Amino acid sequence: MSGDGWVAVVGTGPAGPQWLTPETADILGRATDLVGYGPYLDRVVADHQRRHASDNRQELDRAGHALDLAAEGARVAVVSGGDPGVFAMAAAVLEALDRDTEGRWRDVSVTVHPGVSAMQAAAARLGAPLGADFCALSLSDNLKPWAVVERRVRLAAEADLVMALYNPASRSRPWQLGRVLAVIGEVHPPATPVVFATAAGRGEQERLTVTTLGEADSSQADMRTLVIVGMPGTRVLEREQGTLVYTPRYYEGA
Repeated sequence: MSGDGWVAVVGTGPAGPQWLTPETADILGRATDLVGYGPYLDRVVADHQRRHASDNRQELDRAGHALDLAAEGARVAVVSGGDPGVFAMAAAVLEALDRDTEGRWRDVSVTVHPGVSAMQAAAARLGAPLGADFCALSLSDNLKPWAVVERRVRLAAEADLVMALYNPASRSRPWQLGRVLAVIGEVHPPATPVVFATAAGRGEQERLTVTTLGEADSSQADMRTLVIVGMPGTRVLEREQGTLVYTPRYYEGA
């Protein structure tokens, strides 16, 4: 990054400071301004940066504000939870740059830095459910039609991909996860493992549930939940130390 203003898009990980990468901690320490969704900014322990909090649905406005600050010489960390490149602010910042037809931010340095994603945290808590081919899907239909969500879910199930499902439910759309599980159930057997990981890594808030496609209760999920739907070959190991879930590296018939 240059000595002039810059934007660094970072992720704090899914929980506390133990999930923060050293690179991101260094960037946060050098930043003059922090821009992000309020609850994500609250995870950052800092004493000198100016904080610019905004609502969770104001991504493009937030990105433009960060770029404007950097154009004025500020060193701006755009803060996401998890990994900034996974359903988070990196795409919004680049979209804002792409729309900059007037060249307002031509000279602003923009970099993206990896973090620990929610799906990595949830998977590690249970073992290795993402140990073979998988995909990540957002169930939110705020920016895409619901028909596209259903189609992608069905095709992923038909392709035998393990699915990490982000944004599975909210107060305004409590029915969508149930519908998605029903669509997957038209392809996979009822015994297919399903994981609900709520607030993974957040101490007493953490709730991990291992169930099956036939028994899964979609009401267990909220916006803090990452849902992992296995493939039929995904295995559940019941041990004295706790339940482990993994998807074998090999494929039946290979």
